[in-house]
Formats: sequence, C-alpha cells, structure tokens
Amino acid sequence: MDVQSSHRINIAIDGPAGAGKSTVARLVANALQYVYVDTGAMYRAVTAIALERGLSSDNAPEIGRLANELEIELLPGEDGQRVLADGEDVTGRLRSLEVNRNVSAVAAIESVRRKMADLQRRMADAKGVVMDGRDIGTHVLPNAELKVFLTASPRERAERRYKELGDNPGITLDQLKLDIAERDRKDQEREFAPLLQAPDARYLDSTGRSIDEIADQIVEWGRSAVRTISAREK
Repeated sequence: MDVQSSHRINIAIDGPAGAGKSTVARLVANALQYVYVDTGAMYRAVTAIALERGLSSDNAPEIGRLANELEIELLPGEDGQRVLADGEDVTGRLRSLEVNRNVSAVAAIESVRRKMADLQRRMADAKGVVMDGRDIGTHVLPNAELKVFLTASPRERAERRYKELGDNPGITLDQLKLDIAERDRKDQEREFAPLLQAPDARYLDSTGRSIDEIADQIVEWGRSAVRTISAREK
C-alpha cells in the first residue's frame, strides 16, 4: 500500500489473553505507518492504580470514579508504547501477577468500560489506527474497515504469558493456564461488552505460527481493504 495514500482505515484486533494481540498489532501498525492503540494497557493502568490505592477489584463504584478521573495517555517509546497515568509512567507495572489476576474484574465494570471506550473512539476518529482488545470490533469500533479475531491454543497462550513474567514469575505454568482459563470465562461471560468474535471479523489462529507470519497476514488484509475502498471511490 502507498502509505502516502489518503485512504486510511481502522483495524480492530480482538481475542483472548495471551493470543499475541499487542505484539502483532504493533507490527501491523509499524508496517502500515498507522498509530497503535493498546486498549488492554489502559485497563491495566486503571487496575494498577486501583490496587496501589488499596481498592479491591470488586469495588465497582470507587474504581469507576477512579477511571473517570484518571488521565491516561499512550505515548511512543524506544521499547514500545509507554503508558502514563496522571503523568506518571506506569508501563513497567502493568504486567505484574497481581494486575494479571485483577484486570478482568476491573475491565468488567461498566463505568470503566464506557470511559475507556470513549477515549479509544476519540483516538480512532482520524483513521489510521490499529487497536487491539476484547471488544474493539463488537463495541468500540463496530465500523472498523478490518476486524480480526486472533486466538491460540490455551497452552500456547499460557506459555507466552509465563515468558512475559520473566525469571521469577511467582507462579507455575500449570497455575497460569488455570488463571488464563478463568480470565477467558470472565471475559466471555461479563454482562457489558463481553469477548466475542464480530460476525464480520476474520478468524486467525496463531498456534504454532510466528508472530511475523501473523502480522504479515493482517497487513495484507489491510492493504486489500484499502484497495477495495479506493476502487469503490473511482
């Protein structure tokens, strides 16, 4: 695709925890010279700050107020996207085991999701955005020109998360598999904006495939979508 083209689309990538969404979305955004929006990091930022302030993840009223007052920014950085909460860089705290175990409960709070979705839609207004999460194609950007549902086997997703936790994960791989299965259940069963594959989303299983291969596939779909839109306007 000619990156100078005036035709830019929004790409929504949804899927369960550990499917590789963030890594793939960053690669796709770089290839197309689009803006990457890590929505999961936004929920993790709310979760991290809530926990640091002593709020239980089931305290919906207080966490909802926190989310509405918190200023969250996503900025480019040398090692990827940086996440700021009220001006403080919280990027290094977002993948902790404690955040992993509480983020589903925080993300299920309707007032939190409404606030984050509003911010995310504003980020995508100008087009040229690659956004990943769990309800992007179904709720946040239902009119995205390309929607992808990215998944992988439960074991592979657990292994990816285990590696993310570093040399001292504080949890066994088997326990992490159980945690991911529980998060899948909570994400799929939450009442407001659950994890679902949009009817018009392309299904993509990353099990046993390289991240680069998956990203290349989505880039080609993106280029094809732009060509189709360009042809229609001629």
